[in-house]
Amino acid sequence: MRQHPQAVAEVLDDSGEANPYLLGLYAPVHEQITAENLKVIGEIPRDLNGVYLRNGPNPRHPVRGRYHWFDGDGMVHAVHFENGRARYRNRYVQTRAFRAESSGGRALWTGVMENPKGNPFGNARGLPLKDSANTDLIFHRGRVLATWYLCGSPYTLDPLSLETLGAETFLDTLTGDVMAHPKNDERTGELFWFDYGRTRPYMRYGVVGADGRVAHCVDLDLPGSRLPHDMAITENHAVLMDLPLFQDQEAARQGRYKLTFDRGLPSRFGVIPRRGAAEELRWFEAKPCYIYHVVNAWETGDEIVMDVCRVARPAPAGTGGPLARMLSYLKLDARMYRYRFDLRTGRTSEGYVDPDHNTEFPSIDARRTGYPTRYAYNVSVKDAATNLFDGLVRYDNLTGERQAYHFGEHRYGSEAPFAPRDGGTGEDDGYLVTFVTDERDGVSEVQVLSAADLAAGPIARVIIPTRVPLGFHATWVRSDQLR
Repeated sequence: MRQHPQAVAEVLDDSGEANPYLLGLYAPVHEQITAENLKVIGEIPRDLNGVYLRNGPNPRHPVRGRYHWFDGDGMVHAVHFENGRARYRNRYVQTRAFRAESSGGRALWTGVMENPKGNPFGNARGLPLKDSANTDLIFHRGRVLATWYLCGSPYTLDPLSLETLGAETFLDTLTGDVMAHPKNDERTGELFWFDYGRTRPYMRYGVVGADGRVAHCVDLDLPGSRLPHDMAITENHAVLMDLPLFQDQEAARQGRYKLTFDRGLPSRFGVIPRRGAAEELRWFEAKPCYIYHVVNAWETGDEIVMDVCRVARPAPAGTGGPLARMLSYLKLDARMYRYRFDLRTGRTSEGYVDPDHNTEFPSIDARRTGYPTRYAYNVSVKDAATNLFDGLVRYDNLTGERQAYHFGEHRYGSEAPFAPRDGGTGEDDGYLVTFVTDERDGVSEVQVLSAADLAAGPIARVIIPTRVPLGFHATWVRSDQLR
C-alpha cells in the first residue's frame, strides 16, 4: 500500500512548468482506504479518545490549465483513537462539483489562475469557481462541516465514516454561502459565519442558532469587494474584517486573477453585537495588513482582545511567470500579533506577540472559542519555496513563554488541534495530534504529543499505510461529542 511521493505525481500542470504543489509531498493520492489496528511506536494514551480529521486539496483528475494549490478536490484524512488503538480512513468530499466531474470522467473546471469562462457553475453568490470544500473542518451539532477557502456550501460529513451527507442548508434556512472559518461557540451551541461577493451586499453576517437554523443574518455594505478569510467571536460580539487586499476588478472582467494590496488603506475591524443590526457595527482602524487566521478573541472590561497571525506583506513583488507569482503569493510569512479594541473610546492598540518567528495555522482549546485563553498552538513555517510546516510552537499568554518542537530533518507536519484528555478541563491538559510525512520515503504518521510538554517529543507515533499529502486545516472531535 505504500506509495512513494513521485509515484503518485500523475496529475501534472499542463502549463509546461513543473508545479511543486503537484509533486512530492503535495502529490495527490487516489485510493480511498480504511485501515484498522495501525502500527504504533510508543503507546497511545488510554485517555485520548476521539477522532482527528484534516482537510486538504487532492485533485482527482488531470487539471485544466495552471494549477493553484487551492484548486484541488477536498479530501479528508482521519484517525480515530479508541482505547489505545487507532484506525485510519480517507475520503473525498462529495461536493456537487466533484460529483459532476466524476460523472464526466474528467476535470470540468479551470482553477483560480485561469479564465473561469466556461466553468459549469460557481458558488451561490456568483463566483464562477469550483467549490471544492477543501479547506477547513468545523464540528457543529454532531456533524463535521467541510468548507472552502473563499465562500461556498458547507458540506456535512459523518465524523467517523467520513460519508458526505450533503450540502448543509441549516434546515433550509441558509441563503448564500459560508466562508472558510465559521466559529462554533460550544457554550451556546451557536455557529457564526459571514459570506461575501463581488456585488452588494459585499458582506453578510449570520448566526446559526442552537436549533440548527439560521437565526440572524444582516447585510453589511463595505466600500467594495474584499477577500476576508476569517473572523472572531467574543462572549457578546463578533469581529469582522475589511482588509486592503482584494481582487483587481478590471482583471476579473478580463478573466484574470490578480490581487491588489493597497497600503494607502487601513485595516478595519468591525465589532458587532452577536445578533446586532447593521447600524450597530463599529469600525476600528489599524495598520494595513492581511490576516488569514485568527487565534482567538475575548472581552476584558471595555476592551476586546484579538490575537491573530498577521501578514504584513500579503502581495510580494514576485518576478517571473504566473507560476513564480503564485508561489510568492502562497508563501506564508506571518507573525503572532495582538489587537485591543476599546469599546469605550473607539481606539485600537496593536503590536507583536512574537515578532521573530513565522508561525501560522493556530489552534486553541476549542471549548474556549470566544473566551479568554492562555495557550495557542501554532505550526512553524519553514523558509522554503513552498509552504512546509517543520514543527509546533506553544504560546503562553500568561508568562510569554514560547515552547517549540521540531519534527526533524525532511519531516513536515499539519495543523495540530488540541485534544483534551478524557475528563480534562485545562487548556494544556491533553494532547496535540498532527500528521507528519517524511519527504525522503513518503511515509506518513500521526504524532501524539503532550500539550503541556511539546519539547519532550511524541508520546506515540501511529504509522499510516498510505502517504498523506500536505494540506490545510484540521479539527479534533471528542468521544463525548461522537456519542
